[in-house]
Amino acid sequence: MCEVLGVSRSGYYEWLNRPKSNQKERKEKLTSQIKRVYLDSRRNYGSPKITKQLNSEGVSVSQKTVSRIMKEEGIRSKTVKKYKATTNSKHNLPVYPNLLDQQFKVERPGQAWVADITYIWTSEGWLYLATIMELYSRRIIGWAMDERMTKELVILALKRAIRTQTQTPGLIHHSDRGSQYASKEYQQVLRTNGMVTSMSRKGNCYDNACIESFHSVIKRELVFHEKYKTRDQAKKSIIEYIVSFYNYKRIHSFTNYMSPIAYEKQYFKASQKTKVI
Repeated sequence: MCEVLGVSRSGYYEWLNRPKSNQKERKEKLTSQIKRVYLDSRRNYGSPKITKQLNSEGVSVSQKTVSRIMKEEGIRSKTVKKYKATTNSKHNLPVYPNLLDQQFKVERPGQAWVADITYIWTSEGWLYLATIMELYSRRIIGWAMDERMTKELVILALKRAIRTQTQTPGLIHHSDRGSQYASKEYQQVLRTNGMVTSMSRKGNCYDNACIESFHSVIKRELVFHEKYKTRDQAKKSIIEYIVSFYNYKRIHSFTNYMSPIAYEKQYFKASQKTKVI
């Protein structure tokens, strides 16, 4: 090989044993860190979120550098195109005014919740997913799944949210105008727990954007990459995503690139300090 390359044997071994440059070592370490964050995100994060996550860990790196290394390593976010599902709003049940009015930033947990239903395809047929989000932190605090889109489904998700998260007096519960949410039984649970009903305006897709965004996220990051044979398989996969990843690990730009749980903990820690002072 040395003869072909036209170099001496001693020169070749000197080159082979030469210490790595500081720049090369830093790039290799940074590449390893990028791959770690990427895999921890279940291959969902692109360069913006990977950069933010590394910055939060004390790694000084720009998005441009992260993007370049990801391109060199063939690392790409796996998220794919979303689709949209809606509930049935053609009914004669009472509807309520839009009290939330797209005010998606609230001051504290327990001030406003948003709810919606979406569906997931399995080989056994459709699986309907009802979720409730804590608007302050974007945490999913209530969920339920079933093969039918009924009022019992959304009531189960609501009761789980009530057990999970403390409500403040006058908490706003916002949903679309679907018959499940407008039902007497659902509204009774809200009243019993001191909540105020808010509903999206007719045909306005932006009034419940936060929870609809979550449904888009879970489909892009999870559902569209799976082929569920059974509803039970889908349920286990979705619950694991919500509990183990979305609420505890997935960072959000809205919450200063913190997970929902971490963002809530930050609020309560600051509140406790204020009380002590």
